[in-house]
Parts: sequence; C-alpha cells; structure tokens
Amino acid sequence: MGSLSIWHWILVIAVVLLLFGRGKISDLMGDVAQGIKAFKKGMQDDDKPADKPAEPAKSIEHNAAPTAARSDVGSKAV
Repeated sequence: MGSLSIWHWILVIAVVLLLFGRGKISDLMGDVAQGIKAFKKGMQDDDKPADKPAEPAKSIEHNAAPTAARSDVGSKAV
C-alpha cells in the first residue's frame, strides 16, 4: 500500500475536477502562463541598457563652512 495505484490517481483527478471544474483549471493555467510571460518580459527589460544616460550622483560637501550658531536655542522666553 506504499504506492498509489492507477485507481487512486483516477479518484484524485475526479475529485479535483468536481471541486474546481474544468473551466477554473484552464483559467488558472492561463493565468500562470501570463505570469510567466510577464516575468520573462521583465527580465529582458532589465538586460537592455538604458538609452538615457544616468545623471551623476549628487554628493554632500563635507568641507562646507559651518553656519552661525543660533542664540535663541535653549533659551526660555519670558
């Protein structure tokens, strides 16, 4: 009884068809196929080089002069 006989497989397939119906299974397989096509198209788009050159990266100047300290920070107005 360790392996499934042909009658077990026929019963399993019949139950699956009764539960989901023939139309739902074919719709599901069509959706899976569309997903695979979209994934492949996305992978091909990533491989293509960009036509527009990228802008140079902006950097922050570390040697900028410090701004004047505010005198009103920390003081309480009365």
